[in-house]
Amino acid sequence: MVHAYTLCSSPSSTFSHFTTCISSPNSFANPKFPNVNHKSRKFKIFFSFQPPNSIEDANSSTLSKSKIWVNPKILSSRRVWRKTQHAISSLAKLDKSFDPSDPIEQQVSEILKGLGNNVAEHDAEHVLHNIANPEIAILALEYFKKKIEPERHVVLYNVLLKLFREIKDFKKAEKVFEEMLQRGVTPNVVTFSTLIICASVCSLPHNSVELFEQMPSFGCEPDDNVSSSMIYAYAHIGNVDMALKLYDDAKNKKWPVRAVAFSALIKMYGVLGNYDECLNVYNDMTALGVRPNMKVYNNLLFAMGRAKRAREAKGVYQQMKENGFLPNWFTYAALLEAYSRGRYSKDALSVYKEMKEKGMNMKKSLYSMLLDMCATLGCVDEAVGIFEDMKRSETCEPDLVEYSSLIRMYSRIGKVLEAEAMLNEMMIHGLEPNILIVTSFVQCYGKAKRTNDIVNIFNQIWETGITPDDRLWGCLLNAMTELPKEDLGKITNCIQKANPKLGYIVTYLTEEGEDDRYFIRETSELLVSADDDDDVQKSMCNSLLDLCVNLGVQDRARDLLDLGLTLKIYSDIQSRSETLWYLNLKKFSVGAAMTAFHVWIDDLSKAFESGEELPQILGICTVPRRHRQWEKDMAIIFESYLKELSAPFHKDTKMDGWFFTTSQDAKSWLQSRGRFNLNRC
Repeated sequence: MVHAYTLCSSPSSTFSHFTTCISSPNSFANPKFPNVNHKSRKFKIFFSFQPPNSIEDANSSTLSKSKIWVNPKILSSRRVWRKTQHAISSLAKLDKSFDPSDPIEQQVSEILKGLGNNVAEHDAEHVLHNIANPEIAILALEYFKKKIEPERHVVLYNVLLKLFREIKDFKKAEKVFEEMLQRGVTPNVVTFSTLIICASVCSLPHNSVELFEQMPSFGCEPDDNVSSSMIYAYAHIGNVDMALKLYDDAKNKKWPVRAVAFSALIKMYGVLGNYDECLNVYNDMTALGVRPNMKVYNNLLFAMGRAKRAREAKGVYQQMKENGFLPNWFTYAALLEAYSRGRYSKDALSVYKEMKEKGMNMKKSLYSMLLDMCATLGCVDEAVGIFEDMKRSETCEPDLVEYSSLIRMYSRIGKVLEAEAMLNEMMIHGLEPNILIVTSFVQCYGKAKRTNDIVNIFNQIWETGITPDDRLWGCLLNAMTELPKEDLGKITNCIQKANPKLGYIVTYLTEEGEDDRYFIRETSELLVSADDDDDVQKSMCNSLLDLCVNLGVQDRARDLLDLGLTLKIYSDIQSRSETLWYLNLKKFSVGAAMTAFHVWIDDLSKAFESGEELPQILGICTVPRRHRQWEKDMAIIFESYLKELSAPFHKDTKMDGWFFTTSQDAKSWLQSRGRFNLNRC
């Protein structure tokens, strides 16, 4: 049996021997304690906290408790901690039964008296930090101000201000600040930081600015917290210069910039329409290692939506999901706008489907954007489904805008009965047709070759006093390209009645006038005076070119194309590099594209004749800017036209809408057409 060392003959002497060992550094060299390191404090700590029974013999109770040393500061702090917790608990109970009409100053005072007369500053802070009711917190502050030195009152006020920041009550925080100043309490950086952030979270950026501008008068310099809040505030009120100055200062000082500041900068640039800077700020944020939040992502997505940048919106959304964020209603709304305005129909309809599956409500503006996209791209079935959903929603009753979209869609694909049915339904709901709807029906009747209906609807709007606009004139010209020649006079009479200048131009083309200079001058004035919209001018010029081609007046078509280039209605239609020359027909109608092709071939002929070095490859691009189901497929039409001309351009198997040939094949073809003598090259 292993025997323990005999330390002393009695428990009392045993404890005495231990305390002697602890108190004497040399005692640790005692061979009876070979494993004890004299640098260790384990024994001292152990015996400072252990009750006497832990070292007494179970049968001995003679050891006096007064001989055990316990750190008085620890006991005191425990007693104070228990008192503060009791005070906090009592104030919380008082909060539940608090009646604002019943003065409770005395009750609060009685509870806090339990802390004693000498209340430490950190204990007062601790109590104030844990009071939820602002009225009780104010009473507690008044009590503690009597116990704490006046120069430290600012600390207590700051704690109270943080409470108002948490509950987002800037008005009360402002009153506390005014009281501080009235009582001579000098605010510090924490005071201003708390107030500025409180104003920010309460969406009061102007108040944040006012407080920020007061800081120098109190000798306070902004810190990183203030800086982030003020970037947000100045960006929110549209003070771009100050927002960017603070942002640059923060980066130069290597202060952390919070996500809320980046979010505000993105929103600011979005409102200004500077969408590239929205992306730059986002890239800055990721480069600095700041994790974006939902507001950052949503603001960036909304900016991309306004910019019609569907591709960038799609990339941002993908990053958002990869970072673990789930889309909310605002995310879906931003995506719908981006995809609808950018004409990403599949993505837009997919987002709409997700919203329906999740039971999310749709705003009227979102329905309108979706329907406009479907009408533009010719997504008929999808548009009808969305329109029916809209009617069933009971909160988004369709109005003239939505009916116009459906009528426009049916008109573009020539579905007369469906367009007329939609018009009747609209009028049953008390909605009168406007110029856009009339324009759509002109297009619809033109595709159906119903000349008399075009004349009738035009006469109706003329008699009711509706003023035709440039879109209607363009649509009438486009309708003329669909009608037989013998019916063109009826449409010309309508145009002549309301727009003599355009009437003269159409008459000149249909009756083969001879005064070319006057014709070009009148056409130029007409196009220049058209609605300041590239699409309107391009549509009118395309329609005139189509009419020329249909009527077989190629010289007039060339004159019109040259005029369109001079007025910059068309631009960048030719591209030249060392390896490739190509003709870009993306912006042209069929007749305009054929005219441009012949002019380009003439340019190639002149280049060959002059001995100019040409690239090995020549190309033609017919890819439209976006696919519309109701438009004629330019690639199919042009492929047939090239075969008709025996042109050596061949459709590329990898690049849709592209046709290529070699310069040698082009030379042979031009030689066979007798354009020039190949030996001169």
